Amino acid sequence: MTSAADGLLRPSDGDALRSELRTLASVSKLPVVFGGEVRAGTLILSEFVGTRTNSMRGLVVARSSGLGGSAVATGRPHSVSDYRSASTITHHYDGPVLGEGLRAVVAVPVVVKGEARAVIYVANRDSGVIGDRIADEMMQAGRRLAMELAIRDEVDRRLRLTFAREAVSNANTIVTEQLRDLHAELRGISQAVSDATARMRLREMTEKLARLVSGVAAPDEAVSLAPRELDVLAHIALGCTNLEAAQRLSVRPETVKSYLRSAMTKLGAHSRHEAVVRARRLGLLP
Repeated sequence: MTSAADGLLRPSDGDALRSELRTLASVSKLPVVFGGEVRAGTLILSEFVGTRTNSMRGLVVARSSGLGGSAVATGRPHSVSDYRSASTITHHYDGPVLGEGLRAVVAVPVVVKGEARAVIYVANRDSGVIGDRIADEMMQAGRRLAMELAIRDEVDRRLRLTFAREAVSNANTIVTEQLRDLHAELRGISQAVSDATARMRLREMTEKLARLVSGVAAPDEAVSLAPRELDVLAHIALGCTNLEAAQRLSVRPETVKSYLRSAMTKLGAHSRHEAVVRARRLGLLP
């Protein structure tokens, strides 16, 4: 059964099982109530009320073996009126069960989506049939626990989906920021290239990169920024100050300020941030 070990904030399923067993012990008035969680098809007895020994604590019950294993395998309740002489079950666990002095036993599986997730037992130290009232109480306890586990499973499922979406979103954000850094770096390099053809090819590459990241197939022809205006705006988009942009582009801060003002005017923007946002929407920046 799932636990907080998955990295999710899920309470212990063992605590929920223990709570139901205590309630069942109170209403059934039987001397022994116990149970355990099913993990990878194997039942492990872990919770006990009214036992006198530790003979069954930690007992691993294989699927189809014993009373509990049969409940796990079939997904249905199983009972014996006298464990010692019962012919309907295997007797792999006679030592610990009889060591506790148990005779009449009922085992009810807790089934979630067709899978046994736990088993609840009640037992008497005298032989004889355990009545329908107690069996009904057990079924109710099993249904309550199954509902609780199903709710926890659904919460975990939704949390995992949320975490997965956030992981993808974070990864996309990191890649986008890296591409924006690359775009600005290429714009800066293009200014230092003396060969006009090479400089043009670099600028074409940055334009394709901007369209790829922005998702805009083609920039709006109504707005056309000069190469140096785009150079400046690409660095401003990375959060650079005028001085930092100037250092990266090997120009004076006043030159950066002039190109930025011109780009803002063409974009109809009233701030640096607004200019960047509009340029991205137009596919001019990644």
